[in-house]
This record gives sequence, C-alpha cells and structure tokens, in this order.
Amino acid sequence: MAGALPHPVLLSTFLHMDEITIGGQVVEFKHVFYSWVCMAILFTVAYFLRKRLTLVPGKLQNFFEALIGTIEDFVCTTMGEVGRKFVPLLAGMFIYIFSMNLMGLIPGFDAPTANLNTTVCMAVFVLLLYNAVGIMRWKFHYVHHFTGPSKWLIPLMFPLEVVSHLSRPVSLSLRLFGNIRGEEIVMILFFVMAPILGTIPIYALFLLGKTMQAFVFFMLTMVYIKGAIEAPEH
Repeated sequence: MAGALPHPVLLSTFLHMDEITIGGQVVEFKHVFYSWVCMAILFTVAYFLRKRLTLVPGKLQNFFEALIGTIEDFVCTTMGEVGRKFVPLLAGMFIYIFSMNLMGLIPGFDAPTANLNTTVCMAVFVLLLYNAVGIMRWKFHYVHHFTGPSKWLIPLMFPLEVVSHLSRPVSLSLRLFGNIRGEEIVMILFFVMAPILGTIPIYALFLLGKTMQAFVFFMLTMVYIKGAIEAPEH
C-alpha cells in the first residue's frame, strides 16, 4: 500500500528506492527505506550520546534522561516494580514510533507509519511479545488467561478471548496507520493550496497528533504486557 506524499520531492524517489525488484516482481520499498533511515539516525544519535555521557549533561543528554526517566516512572507506576525490566523495550518502541511519525513532517521524507505494512509488523510483534512474556511467566497456566474464572465458562470464554487477542494487532495497526496516513493526506492538501501559510500552522497540530499516536501504541503495549504477567484466573 502506497504511503502518502506530503512533500513534492522525496529522498527515496531521488535515490530510486521507492520500489525494488525481487524475483522479477516489483515490490514497494519506500516505507522500508525510511524505516532504515530512521533507525540509522537513532543509532547514530545513541552512539554519539553514549560516547559523550558526562556528570554534567548537555542539552541532548538532558532531553533523553528526562524522556527515559518520565517513561520509567510512568511504567513503574502502572505495572509496579516488575515493569522496570520492560522500560528499555517500551521506551525504545515509543522513541522509534515517534521518530517515524515525525519523518512525515520533514521535507524530503515520508512517515513509514503511514504505510500499513509498517504498522502491521509492529502490531504482530506486540502480539507475539506479550504472549511470549505470559508463557515464560506462567508456563502452561497461561492458558487460564483465556478460559475465565470458571471451568463451566470455558466453551464461551475461550473463543471470545482468542478473538479479543487477535483483534488487538488489528486495532493497533489500523489506528496508527489511519491517523498518520490521514494527517499526511491533509498535509498534501494544505501544501498544494497554501504552501507556507497553510502548512506551518498545521505542523504544530500534527506534531501533537503524532506524539499522541506514539504514546497510545506504547501505552497499549504496556497494558497488554501487564495483563500477561498478572496472575491468571482459575
């Protein structure tokens, strides 16, 4: 599914990375390309930040310390002390999704999360992750998360819980994709109608929206993990 084109000239188009040919078949590659660009930027920032860690932090170190500290406090308040070991994963997920969302606001770039392939991959990862965490925590007893509090309710609860869990990646992926894609389409219209006056004011609104979408994905992932590590009902 093609991503939106918020800017008239894209880096991927200039580098001929919009599509690639695999086995004689043309495959859309733009969202993968920008995902790699996002990862390269984050890895580069992390590398130089790690080399320059000091007791008297600069602005960049202060920013990330405040961000990670806020996420850690939020996770531990919601999940308890057990949530501390999930902070690196959850913080990394929030920063990665937020960064990909922001790429749609940068001239010459496109938001990978405006493509359904990107959001589905992340949503499926979350589904596999929290179920794996639950299985490692409770072993076979994890099945009680799907059976309900009474054995008489198993024929009813089990299929409902399976459908509920399978609907989670659908909801996660469509929510993130729909909101980011919609913002990119609106940005095209404003860019065409009023390239400066119409685009600059809406950047602030979209910045808030892109932040909220990253936070919602992060928060729901945390809630799913919290549910998986809680004691199953017998």
